[in-house]
Amino acid sequence: MIHSLKKQWVHTLLIGGLCLGGAVGCTSNKGFFSKNEADLWLTNPDKSSLFQKQAQPLAFTDAAATSAVIDIDDQQTFQTIDGFGYTLTGGSAYHLHKMTPAARAAILKELFATDGNNIGVSYLRVSIGASDLDEKVFSYNDLPEGQTDPNLEKFSLAPDREFLLPVLKEILAINPKIMILGSPWSPPTWMKTNNNSKGGSLKPEWYDAYAKYFVKYVQEMAKEGITIDAITVQNEPLHPGNNPSLLMLAPDQAVFVKNHLGPAFQKANVKTKIIIYDHNLDRPDYPITILNDPEAKKYIDGSAFHLYGGKIEAMSEVHNAHPDKNVYFTEQWIGAPGKFPGDLKWHVRELIIGAPRNWSRNVLEWNLAADPQQKPHTPGGCTECLGALTIDGDKVIRNPAYYIIAHASKFVRPGSVRIASNIPASLPNVAFKTPKGERVVIVLNDGEASQTFNIRHKGKTVAATLAAGAVGTYVW
Repeated sequence: MIHSLKKQWVHTLLIGGLCLGGAVGCTSNKGFFSKNEADLWLTNPDKSSLFQKQAQPLAFTDAAATSAVIDIDDQQTFQTIDGFGYTLTGGSAYHLHKMTPAARAAILKELFATDGNNIGVSYLRVSIGASDLDEKVFSYNDLPEGQTDPNLEKFSLAPDREFLLPVLKEILAINPKIMILGSPWSPPTWMKTNNNSKGGSLKPEWYDAYAKYFVKYVQEMAKEGITIDAITVQNEPLHPGNNPSLLMLAPDQAVFVKNHLGPAFQKANVKTKIIIYDHNLDRPDYPITILNDPEAKKYIDGSAFHLYGGKIEAMSEVHNAHPDKNVYFTEQWIGAPGKFPGDLKWHVRELIIGAPRNWSRNVLEWNLAADPQQKPHTPGGCTECLGALTIDGDKVIRNPAYYIIAHASKFVRPGSVRIASNIPASLPNVAFKTPKGERVVIVLNDGEASQTFNIRHKGKTVAATLAAGAVGTYVW
């Protein structure tokens, strides 16, 4: 398990030459890391190893490869990585906040610190207003029926002050540089055609007011010491059946961005990135058509995607259409109660490996935490969304998404760059070079039997074996 003894960790530090988290005698990974062996962090589908560092490093040798080879090429580089993580829903924050201070501090350190066996989550998504995993629907500008507030004079973060903001501040104390993405599920209901949290569209007469709503959100969060790195314009704009939700077609999103949101950010000197779409990969035409409009494109950093429909390769389609714009992977849920072998294999293959291989700068799982009944959720919200953690008082169960993200987040730190690697049969993989000069290769055995293979780098090879359905993160 991930909670190995400190003594064992120090021992493996010395054997592997790995320098993490300010261990005694360590000043930099560069100076102490041996290039002649790789550390392996392993997860087996039978849970016999759960993101566990293997005691014996794997040696690089000059021996000829005798099995399938994964060739690592540092010279061919792709996108820079922003991070890996989860959505910190209002419900997730509620469960974390209700823990005793010591228990909460321990699990937050395990999630967000990088030293020891902590997993180093480096990217969070939060909802702007309620998501469907809040106990009730709210916005930051709710008004009595019939009232409007064009200048957002009654805007308030009050609904998030009890749980979300305190938890975020504890996380920032652990990792002050964590990237935070904000996504709205619905505007305030007075701005909508149906005056309802579910469905409806944004009334054109309130486009300016809604742009101000985003500006206020970024500014008010900044006053709390929370930097919002990016926002998406709308979560799942083609899914108006959730609660809360909004239908926002591509032409409407283009108009909103180019004539309202973009200029409002510019006028207020807001540096937060604007990301469009934030929905399934079966509709790459949605972001492409918006980016085809040069007046909208100039305000847009990139596009965000989910994989409840379509194929992960569609991210490359959007990248290739507009290679000067970024792509992000912002949501994928696991249905409760979870099926560990299948969840591990699919999510690692499609997301941890597949999304970066198709230009994504991040991978986020939905959602960080829920209780044993997958609560809270809004009326009509998701009733089966399994958290990366199940929290019951101070008791914490680590679910598939915890290990799926850990395999990347701990080692593929922000600023890492994806580098080239080939894909032998049934061995999907992705490779990175980190800011500290380490190489990280994540490999899945997608076959039905155990496989032995070689990883080759700069003429030297290391032999490795993975059981069927197992995942290995190799670091040197």
